[in-house]
Amino acid sequence: MLIRSTRKTLSPPPVCAGPLKRREFLRVGLSGFASLSLPGLLRLRAQAAPAKRERRAIILVWLRGGLSHLDTYDPKPEAPEEYRGVFRPIATRVPGMNLTELLPLHAKLADKFTLVRSFSHNGGGHPAGSLQMLTGDPDPQDKPKPIYPDWMTAANYVLADRKRRIPNCVGVNGITRYDSFTITGNAYVDPAYSPFMVTGDPSDPKFEVPNIGLKDAAQTARINDRLTLKQRLDTLAREADRSGVMRAVDDFEAQALNLLTSPEARDAFDLTKEDARTRDRYGRHQWGQQCLLARRLVEAGVEIITTTFDGPLCGRVGNWDDHAVNHHVFDALQFRAPYFDQAVTALIEDLYARGLDRRCLVVVSGEFGRTPRISNVASSGGGVASRPMGVVQPGRDHWPRAFSNLWSGGGIQTGGIIGASDKRGEDVKERRLGPGDFLATLYHHLGINAEEISIPDFTGRPVPLLFRGGQPIAELQGRA
Repeated sequence: MLIRSTRKTLSPPPVCAGPLKRREFLRVGLSGFASLSLPGLLRLRAQAAPAKRERRAIILVWLRGGLSHLDTYDPKPEAPEEYRGVFRPIATRVPGMNLTELLPLHAKLADKFTLVRSFSHNGGGHPAGSLQMLTGDPDPQDKPKPIYPDWMTAANYVLADRKRRIPNCVGVNGITRYDSFTITGNAYVDPAYSPFMVTGDPSDPKFEVPNIGLKDAAQTARINDRLTLKQRLDTLAREADRSGVMRAVDDFEAQALNLLTSPEARDAFDLTKEDARTRDRYGRHQWGQQCLLARRLVEAGVEIITTTFDGPLCGRVGNWDDHAVNHHVFDALQFRAPYFDQAVTALIEDLYARGLDRRCLVVVSGEFGRTPRISNVASSGGGVASRPMGVVQPGRDHWPRAFSNLWSGGGIQTGGIIGASDKRGEDVKERRLGPGDFLATLYHHLGINAEEISIPDFTGRPVPLLFRGGQPIAELQGRA
């Protein structure tokens, strides 16, 4: 437990009733410590942070279903035909870094990001792969819901600041589920630290976030008056509560009130305040406007933001799960690539233009890659990027053994490649990295010493943030 004192705030010394006997001193001292449970002590430790720490941010762009690394960030033009796919490689601004022709805007901006081509884990199903990358759960088996908190909730818990007028953790079409499986959650952390979820399509002219920032000052004042009265009436109940339930309710009420009465929150979520040319650069589509909203939240001081690229822009089944039964993999990638290419590069370019690149780290990843060997199976139904039912079409299946992701901003070393997969993209051949390293890098950027911080589970047992190990990716650190 961290104890701080300051001479400037010392109160007048109390009148001393006389020296305490040793037994009385021990009784008083021990009773004071006994009032703090182990979870309470650990909570204080987790929340201890420098008073004036630098406020950083992360935007995680999540590709639900898994990006085909061979067709985007890790092309293999020399691989056999049944592996390499149909898209030709193109050069980028970084010598030796080739992408596929699907990503021309990425190619022009390659000096502002680094690719990691050597991630690997053993979670072959969407739930297991997602839980490995988002919570660090090492179990290769799918689970209906997480048993460990996702990194967003855990980081929000550690960085908690109850005086904030806007949530510190926001999901803009955030990461929540994969079909019937829940792939994020607070687990044993107070649910008040879960992300504030924004749903809907920000490109819709009628889009708005409900219950954010009242415009009527008189109405805001009335709500504050009512809250003061309610707090007085609730005092006795709060003092009597020993379960923690009332504290959780208070947390939610405080968040709701802050959102309802905060002009800062109203402005941060209002995309109409953006210049039309900026909105056009991001793209007048859902993914582009999600990224633009994420950037506005960074400017407003939000530190933890996730946004999922899924839905109609993905094709018939609404995700990146390009099995042949779902999509014609190459038609699907070609359909969604312009939206993806535009949104990601606009976000990166804008952060650099606004001087936010050192503070904000952008990460683009899915739960795994896709099989290097192309499969040919009958479609389960026609639609966008899928041939009619029964027509055989190419696809790629789940592949956690080697996959790629993108990192930009955050003061990291950019314009490079970390690690490598083999000539067919099947396995890591250089600099193997895993979910623990992924999570350690995210925590490190936020200034969280994840190796030293634990959060108590339901039994009070301290669970380290990095319970499966992992180190911040050294090659990403230290840009001058």
